[in-house]
Amino acid sequence: MCGIVGYVGNERDAKNVIIEGLRRLEYRGYDSAGVAVAQDGAIEYRKKAGKVADLEAAIEAAPLDKSALGIGHTRWATHGGPSDVNAHPHVVGGDKLAVVHNGIIENFSTLRAELEAKGYNFVSETDTEVAGTLLLEVYNTEADGDLTRAMRLTAQRLEGAFTLLAIHADHPDRIVAARWNSPLVIGAGEGENFLSSDVSGFIEFTRDAVELDNGQIVTLTADGYEVTTFDGEAAEGKPFRVEWDVTAAEKGGFNSFMEKEIFDQPSAVRDTLYGRFNEEGALTLDELRINEALLRSVNKIIIVACGTAAYAGQVARYAIEHWCRIPTEVELAHEFRYRDPIVDQQTLVVAVSQSGETMDTLMAVRHAREQGAKVIAICNTVGASIPREADAVLYTYAGPEIAVASTKAFISQIVAAYLLALYLAQVRGNKFADEIRGIIAELQEMPDKLQTLLDNADEIKQLGQDLANSKSVLFLGRHVGFPVALEGALKLKEVAYLHSEGFAAGELKHGPIALVEEGQPVFVIVPSKHSRHNLHAKVVSNIQEVRARGAVTIVIAEDGDEDVVEFANHVIRIPESAGLMQPILSTVPLQLFACSVAEARGLNVDQPRNLAKSVTVE
Repeated sequence: MCGIVGYVGNERDAKNVIIEGLRRLEYRGYDSAGVAVAQDGAIEYRKKAGKVADLEAAIEAAPLDKSALGIGHTRWATHGGPSDVNAHPHVVGGDKLAVVHNGIIENFSTLRAELEAKGYNFVSETDTEVAGTLLLEVYNTEADGDLTRAMRLTAQRLEGAFTLLAIHADHPDRIVAARWNSPLVIGAGEGENFLSSDVSGFIEFTRDAVELDNGQIVTLTADGYEVTTFDGEAAEGKPFRVEWDVTAAEKGGFNSFMEKEIFDQPSAVRDTLYGRFNEEGALTLDELRINEALLRSVNKIIIVACGTAAYAGQVARYAIEHWCRIPTEVELAHEFRYRDPIVDQQTLVVAVSQSGETMDTLMAVRHAREQGAKVIAICNTVGASIPREADAVLYTYAGPEIAVASTKAFISQIVAAYLLALYLAQVRGNKFADEIRGIIAELQEMPDKLQTLLDNADEIKQLGQDLANSKSVLFLGRHVGFPVALEGALKLKEVAYLHSEGFAAGELKHGPIALVEEGQPVFVIVPSKHSRHNLHAKVVSNIQEVRARGAVTIVIAEDGDEDVVEFANHVIRIPESAGLMQPILSTVPLQLFACSVAEARGLNVDQPRNLAKSVTVE
């Protein structure tokens, strides 16, 4: 949640750098935006409820002076509603100190009462103003005017998750920041330096970045940066090079980032599969540096994730159990540690997160490791918190995903999980090398099959326009089609605000069929005719059942499957594939449909209401 940008330098106007960064970070939250700059012994600031464009209008109406130092923020509201007064930056101490903040201060009520007793007054409902006021109090007392020391001492008293940036009018050459359970990265330039929630905040200006670890303080100047721990001990960040450029975050001619990212999926899958075999022809995952003997001893796998990532985990479960014969559970991360799960040294926990900052998943990772389990992260963001705290990581390499609703990350998570499953099968001897190569060959066919599907997207887009006024949409699937149905329903909820539900098709007669009435749109994901256990015939029967009760049936079926035609109002064709590969293909029409419905309804596809890209609070 929330996007943060900081800039200090000799060449550029701070406010321009910050505004540009906030535009690229707006996917993290868009309830309000603000900027503060330091110049000539004073702090100037502008902040506005709404989007970054509203902030720009406010600055145009009341311009800010040129400055070499500034911080900015785009907000996803937690404490206090979206309003001008609750927007960041919060400026305290007679406009001397400005702070921006990402996360939640869990002990803010206690701190607020303590500070009010000392005579401080508060104008907002936010926990951020409390943190800023505490920083001011410490700066004026214990720290004796040392901003870095004040930040260290303040951070020691804050509970929860936070990235906190501060500038002070008496120190117009520096930004001081603290990181705890919330993302923060340095952008290293020449004669200038940057801070941001992620690299998109400064990618236009530099590709040289430094990841900060939990419990670190950074003091940033135009000439460099100094990192310490909360206890004041010297520390170091981890430098890395950003491999994607600014054009990767542009829409590329599509109507939305979501649409662009749907069409990115062939390359995302290809990149996730790239370079996975060693010189001997064995599957190798360089990021998984866990002793093979330990992996052979695993007797249970638990996949922890939230939202779309959890549905990717549900797909993965079928593959892991089929290829590896290891019992596998899929847990919503926010429920995992509260139900006293049975986890030990023979348990492998797989944490799935696009951002790598999902707080619920991060806390599940920590709990699992405390119980002795090894943790493997599947993540799209290099250097994020979850992969850093896991024992190993498998990066998806899907590229930046800007739209709030996840698309290419979901498909890449499935592919990465399949690679992990095959690696485990190789290590444990469940599959011969030629069998693994055969399955990998099927995966390598997916980018071309995805492209074929996307080349015929207009039919699906038209269907979305035709059904945009529906009151509700149902989704049915069996086997790996079941989590696809859940994901299809979630996408429609997220971007079109349309009531939708996904069901296991076998559950239809156990209650959900009561929802079917005349004109009810029902998507059905049909398994391959070559699927095991005669699942194809069973799902065709499900189509007949809902069609007989007046449903408008939209059937996703493989090329050449003529059995569905008689009972379908609409047939969406996908290329033939092995059963476990089908979710990679069958999900795409559902993504396109949701995107098209949202566009037809005139909604903001990339920034749906009440949602943020990265959920960094519990």
